[in-house]
Amino acid sequence: MAGSFTGSPTALAHLTPRPIKGLFGDNYLSVADLDFTQQFLPEVYEKEVERYGNRTIAGFLRMVGAEMPMASDVITWSEQGRLHIAYDDVEVASTTTLTFPAGHLIGKGMTLVVSKGFITQKAYVQDVVGQTVTVDTYGEVAGLTMTGADVKVFVYGSEYAKGTENAGNSIDASFTTFNNKPIILRDKYNVNGSDVAQIGWVEVTTEAGTSGYLWYLKSEHEARIRFEDQLEMAMVEAEKSLNIDGTVRNITAAAGFGGGTNVTGSEGLFAALEDRGLVYTDADFNAAGGAGLADFDTILAELDKQGSIEENMLFLDRGTSLAIDNMLAAQNSYGAGGTSYGVFDNSEDMALNLGFSGFRRGSYDFYKTDWKYLNDSTTRGLVADVEGVLVPAGTSTVYDQQLGKNISRPFLHIRYRASEADDRRMKSWVTGSVGGNYTSDADEMNVHFLSERALCVQAANNFVLLKATS
Repeated sequence: MAGSFTGSPTALAHLTPRPIKGLFGDNYLSVADLDFTQQFLPEVYEKEVERYGNRTIAGFLRMVGAEMPMASDVITWSEQGRLHIAYDDVEVASTTTLTFPAGHLIGKGMTLVVSKGFITQKAYVQDVVGQTVTVDTYGEVAGLTMTGADVKVFVYGSEYAKGTENAGNSIDASFTTFNNKPIILRDKYNVNGSDVAQIGWVEVTTEAGTSGYLWYLKSEHEARIRFEDQLEMAMVEAEKSLNIDGTVRNITAAAGFGGGTNVTGSEGLFAALEDRGLVYTDADFNAAGGAGLADFDTILAELDKQGSIEENMLFLDRGTSLAIDNMLAAQNSYGAGGTSYGVFDNSEDMALNLGFSGFRRGSYDFYKTDWKYLNDSTTRGLVADVEGVLVPAGTSTVYDQQLGKNISRPFLHIRYRASEADDRRMKSWVTGSVGGNYTSDADEMNVHFLSERALCVQAANNFVLLKATS
């Protein structure tokens, strides 16, 4: 069989050129004749499809916190101790003696409430020797009737005979010192010179809702947004590297990322609440028969034992938020989903414009909103173990070691490194030899991002972390 030239004049004889750009029965190329995609450019949509909508998750700390500069490697602050003296781990050694923890503050002449289960007695302190406290009981029953450990005791007063000397007990005000250290966060965006020269425009809608055209720096824009999100995520998730005894455990920095030095982490929101906050597990606010409201009231009872901050904000995942809506709807038919807006002068519009729905229970006001960070499938929504956080509104008064005086700070605030020479709150700079910047001979442009910051969680005993364990 004789061969032939593909695409020869004979094979294309049926094509008749035309002087104008028009389709006729004898001058078009069909898919059967030639590969159509080799003759025409593909149809390209210049507008980027917003597949995920607003992808940013930052905003939680901007709503409830503040940012302040600092100059040191460590932030140290002191929080006041309890005003009253109480213990929940006392042991009854006999009908007249109690064994207190080491370092207790019980003194002679004090009067005590001693309780275990539903048995409560009043006692007078006759003598104190180390951890052993000798007492006699008021009332008709002589001696302590309860036995064993885990006895609860608190001081309610004192009593002295006439003409006593050296009466009273000198007790220093207790306080607890906490500290945290900043971490350095870095990222960069890289593009080479050849890609810069290949101009391509894409119409995009930014996370803020504005639209426009971006050139090759579209990825740089997204790199910056991702880094800003990570600034908040790190403050929420950061954790210190510690040994079992609580001392710092050094982690060797990645090769080329620290010159052989160590990293030790920082204390973020979740770590602080796990360590010294209130953690409530497996809350079922949607339970039938009023059980959901009973769960919520359990939290209120614990808040009563702490600082009793009147106004609190609830940042919740979707499931918990809807469960609270259902819980409220079962109690009150007023408003959408049973939600009242009393804290906003009963104005639903005022509440919703602020992104919150408000309600009151007992002596507390609550402002509820969804926390996108807990819903996003690429952040905590992937893990789904944290259901929400209750954050007290307002400020706390603490002693600042650097200033040497008491100051008021938001319960949550960020400290970032800054001085007259360098502000490390959010740095950005460009290196390379592309884009009009000439700092090296590399045929590329690098956009660098850096921040050095730490989160301070003060009065963590007033926060509640809602967790799921099953």
